[in-house]
Amino acid sequence: MKIGILAAGITPDSLLGEFPSYANMFAEQLGKKQRDFDFVTYDVRLGVFPHGAQECDAWLITGSKADAYADDAWILRLCDLIQDIDQMQRPLVGICFGHQVIARALGGRVEKYQGGWGVGVHHYTVCESLPVLPEAEELALCAFHQDQVVEKPARARVILRSDFCENAGLLYDQHILTFQGHPEFSKVYEKALIDLYDGQQLTHEQAMLARDSLVDGEIQSAHLMKWIGQFLKQ
Repeated sequence: MKIGILAAGITPDSLLGEFPSYANMFAEQLGKKQRDFDFVTYDVRLGVFPHGAQECDAWLITGSKADAYADDAWILRLCDLIQDIDQMQRPLVGICFGHQVIARALGGRVEKYQGGWGVGVHHYTVCESLPVLPEAEELALCAFHQDQVVEKPARARVILRSDFCENAGLLYDQHILTFQGHPEFSKVYEKALIDLYDGQQLTHEQAMLARDSLVDGEIQSAHLMKWIGQFLKQ
């Protein structure tokens, strides 16, 4: 089964020696769970796009430091591709920027959140029973974002939410699944990102609180990644 990864961003250069690219994080983790997946990566931020939505059986859009509401040529082209994938009803998963740009392409609104950065481990309320955690009422994931989906597309159902992020997980019909959090991130990688941006995009206080959130409790990344694999395979 051919899975197209639309790479909208990449791991910071200073961390690439220790950690995979965002596209490779998904390919490695999903590949362990779905042995019949064959991954093809398109670096859409550099203008590398598939010929059309039919080129792969299913699609995934990664995170990015870009703004999903910007009008860069590659972002507008990505919005067109999302609409084509949706029209063909190919399975599509979006993570962080991917979550946001899908919402934009399908009629929602994304903007820089007035509440500031969402960094560290975030806890989300489960609004619908999840196939991989049917009894779960809460789910914890690593997060790293300043933008949010502030108005979801009318057809999207909220499956995860929090007081900080109202539209943290969205399901569109049965073929598009998106998350604001990062199931591909480990706590080790999250800490490396926090350390990298401490005193830059993040204040020292924000970075300290984010590091503290990593200390206790489990994150459900592996469970969510399992669901993503199942969802893409449908």
